[in-house]
Amino acid sequence: MTSKWIAVLGFSLGLICFAAPAFAIEEACITCHRKISPGQVADWESSKHSSEEITCSFCHGDSHNGAEDAHLAKLPDEQVCADCHEDQFNQFAKGKHSFGWTSLNAIPVTHVEPDELMEGGRGCGGCHNMGIKSAAQKKEQRDKGYRYQNNSCDECHTRHSFSKKEALDPKACQQCHMGYDHPQWEMWESSKHGTRYAVKEKGKMHEKAQAPTCQFCHLPEGTHTNRTAWGFLGVRLPLPEDKEWAADRTTILKALGVLNPDTGKPTARLDVVKAVDMVRLTEKDWLDERNKMISVCSNCHSEQYAREQLAMGDSIMKKADHLLAEAIEIVAALYKDHIIKKPDNYSFAYPDLLYFMQTGGGDTDKLSHIDQILFQMYMKHRMRTYQGFFHVNPDYAYWYGWAMMTEDLGAIQEMAMTMRATHKPGK
Repeated sequence: MTSKWIAVLGFSLGLICFAAPAFAIEEACITCHRKISPGQVADWESSKHSSEEITCSFCHGDSHNGAEDAHLAKLPDEQVCADCHEDQFNQFAKGKHSFGWTSLNAIPVTHVEPDELMEGGRGCGGCHNMGIKSAAQKKEQRDKGYRYQNNSCDECHTRHSFSKKEALDPKACQQCHMGYDHPQWEMWESSKHGTRYAVKEKGKMHEKAQAPTCQFCHLPEGTHTNRTAWGFLGVRLPLPEDKEWAADRTTILKALGVLNPDTGKPTARLDVVKAVDMVRLTEKDWLDERNKMISVCSNCHSEQYAREQLAMGDSIMKKADHLLAEAIEIVAALYKDHIIKKPDNYSFAYPDLLYFMQTGGGDTDKLSHIDQILFQMYMKHRMRTYQGFFHVNPDYAYWYGWAMMTEDLGAIQEMAMTMRATHKPGK
């Protein structure tokens, strides 16, 4: 009997000794980082990872053991998350969030903007960091000294708590979906949907009251795949049967550099747009996304009402496109008549809406003031017009959107007349 217990004890001690080094390493991480980054430790201790003993080395590896080798700590990317969350990773990879970084780098103006705003994450890169990067892209960032723009999952489930509850709160969307070119947060928050959510959160509505959030409509039932029918640029293919709208949208596609303004044929930029899934390219693809939204809306409204409202949104987009196309053609004529000089980095002597807010390093690549107004009309006010409509926000759709588009068009018309009247050929 005694020998049996001795054997059991010996086996137990062996297990303890085997596990001790790994445990000691994890304890060392926590002890050290309580002083260096206490917030990270506190977040991890509150997480589900902590309760299920998912410790530091699972994500960061075990090569970093002290201050002298901190550079050996692994910065986990989405593939590391996928080891345990495969379904969520696969869903994410099919949605537009996964193309955030690629689409940022596909936009030509990105490469003439300050690195601190792009690679450093304090401008467009702060949100467009979201997106699966290639090994070469990660290396390029590290070589520039930007180490932490490595993972997309922590955009919504911020590290080190990685909270599901946080990601389900509409404020998780606020950091990126707000401001100049896409104030979806402001539209939702001040809409009836957002108002009901706020009132319900304060306990002033019954528990079953409908109060749809961003996630309820765009990531229904917990999916990580998000796509919309119109996409960010607010254009799609094929062209509509309506001849006027088809002509207007063709003009917009030329100003986006997707169609050659001289021949009307597709450019290499169309392939880039396709690669990052920025537009719906077939009627079926568009209808699939529209019908998904109809299904979501039908949780609260009748299907007929939902279809009528969304169709009205399509109609206001058609009218907004007409205003924008008229403005584009006015500015394009100034290029054609050599009143505006083509910037060196433009492919064509034609407005390019993807070279927005460019000041450049000299007179040869600065944008004219009328170009800047045109860009504002497209990226700021047209976006507000149709996004405000689809987010059920009257003030954004009209005063911040449609009314400002008409003001922009008036300013462009007036400025073009003045430029023509004062232009001196040859100068």
